[in-house]
Amino acid sequence: MSHVTQPGQFITLEGTEGAGKSTNLMFIEQWLRDRDIDVVVTREPGGTAIGEAVRHILLDKQYGEMTPDTELLLMFAARNQHLQEKILPALAAGQWVISDRFTDATYAYQGGARGLPFKRIAEIEQWVQKGRFPDRTFVFDLPIEEGMKRVAARAELSGQHIDRFEQEKIDFFEKVRATYLIRAEEAPERYTVLDAQQPLEAVQAQLQAALMSMVSESANL
Repeated sequence: MSHVTQPGQFITLEGTEGAGKSTNLMFIEQWLRDRDIDVVVTREPGGTAIGEAVRHILLDKQYGEMTPDTELLLMFAARNQHLQEKILPALAAGQWVISDRFTDATYAYQGGARGLPFKRIAEIEQWVQKGRFPDRTFVFDLPIEEGMKRVAARAELSGQHIDRFEQEKIDFFEKVRATYLIRAEEAPERYTVLDAQQPLEAVQAQLQAALMSMVSESANL
């Protein structure tokens, strides 16, 4: 198959803990690569050397005294580096970028759950992103208790410790989930909400349909 030259597209995956983002990110990546689309896979916080160093601070349970404002600023500091060093250059080169989380997570976690004003987040978002938003955001929706069971099982299987966010209470994640769903409802042209309780095959069938639409639209740009 010959290489397909298409405008770069920015896809983000969002959802609460244990909703299956990592598994489905790999599915999206492979689906696009099978169609000779050049793909960059990344994550937030992280994606660059600086971003990964910030990620370590944000997830480390020893920093339990971190204030919500500090958390917010660290998230956007890592995001600015991520955009300038990795995301924007890839999109400019015509690559498709898939990111495990982006700014919707900031609205959900630091806004909805931590209680920081959405207006404050929006002001920093505009400063850092200058109007650049994802082309499509997939929200993997799952009841919180089910997600927590998955996180605990994953931690036991891998031997990894639960991080600073994963140790939060159910009420925290209910607020995160509610914020994601509200944002998706307010901008249905950008968001696709997927019921992550469905069998994986059903979820990925929906992803494939959405991706086919994106590829078709991109080819016509």
